[in-house]
Amino acid sequence: MLPPPPPGDVPALEGRGLVKHFGGVKAVDGVDISVGSGTVHGIIGPNGSGKSTTVSCLTRFHQVDDGEVLVFGETAARHPWAVPSQGVIRVFQIPHLFEQQSVLDNVLTGRRRRESYGWLAAVLRLPAYRRQDRAGRAEGRALLEFAGLAGRADRLAGSLSHGQKRLLEVVRAAASGPRVLILDEPATGLTRTEIAALARLCRGFRDAGLAVVLIEHNVEFVMDVCDQITVIDSGTVIASGAPDHVRGHPAVLEAYLGRPDLVEEATP
Repeated sequence: MLPPPPPGDVPALEGRGLVKHFGGVKAVDGVDISVGSGTVHGIIGPNGSGKSTTVSCLTRFHQVDDGEVLVFGETAARHPWAVPSQGVIRVFQIPHLFEQQSVLDNVLTGRRRRESYGWLAAVLRLPAYRRQDRAGRAEGRALLEFAGLAGRADRLAGSLSHGQKRLLEVVRAAASGPRVLILDEPATGLTRTEIAALARLCRGFRDAGLAVVLIEHNVEFVMDVCDQITVIDSGTVIASGAPDHVRGHPAVLEAYLGRPDLVEEATP
């Protein structure tokens, strides 16, 4: 369903020495991060730690004051609107769907950028259009089934619950054929069943060769689904590695002092 990444062991997305200051605030202060293809990489940290700003630097929403961003070993596009052309897609926390269109049609809007027919073929419903449209609808329904939304494919997107809308946005982004998929707080507001569906999606994308990046507060979810985790506090990386390494890292527990809920989730 999804295109494989280029061969080789070059990181899919990499930030080297990223620095972003807002006046006297050191939002990102020398962050190094490397995300491999075929992995789920979590970015966690207390509120205001700099994790979202780090991702905004990686996607060029913020221009860095220092450091470099690489996509599969090549310098990232300078402007945020050009980054998706390199295969990097970010899904933000607030859903932005075509609510008066069907769930399936929303998925198809993601896939359109991969189709090769022209406007005339679409208007006249020529064979090239019909062939790709059939393939797109089959792929879209398969993705929706994987997300537990197959039974709602023909309903209006606006009729979905908040959690279902979040899952639909992830599916729509995946349909566009990314090589790196960045999900911003995807588990927020989801039920247990929806979180399980989200985890299934992330693992399926990983198995298809994508690099999946999660910016997330739900530490339990991150520990369960991620292969690698980067922990950021006060604009710097305080720990990085596999969940078992990060789980009991003293600096991580110290960063979460005053947040008993997260300390409990982070300890064995």
